Amino acid sequence: MSDWNTVTILRKRPPKPSTMKSEQAINKARREGAVIDTQVKWGAATNKHQVTTKNTAKLDRETEELKHEKVPIDLGRLIQQGRQAKGYNQKELATKVNEKPQIIQDYEAGRGIPNQLVIGKIEKVLCIKLRGKDRGQALLPPSTKK
Repeated sequence: MSDWNTVTILRKRPPKPSTMKSEQAINKARREGAVIDTQVKWGAATNKHQVTTKNTAKLDRETEELKHEKVPIDLGRLIQQGRQAKGYNQKELATKVNEKPQIIQDYEAGRGIPNQLVIGKIEKVLCIKLRGKDRGQALLPPSTKK
């Protein structure tokens, strides 16, 4: 007899967050007056890994003058002269060093941020020393050690 006197009220469980992501579920929650929390995550679903370079860390520590180091204009002239001596245009040189043509253009104009790896590649392709005391000299082939 006591079972007939008790009433059990069944309530729906609140929807899981994964089901609340669709536009249809959000609109339904709005009609019902439920609380909706929407957030846009910055950089979500991208496969980008931000790498801080030495220049970025150096710029962060800088307090007075906030500028990146630029390629010296004499280095840009050396790259340009070596490129012309080999008969390459900027695009061909960029292809040979596996970089974008814009990087070669920036280096020659003195606007680029120096990267020793890129400068090393350009040295090898043009066979000219671009770093050290004897800039502009012919790059000697690597010696064979016995």
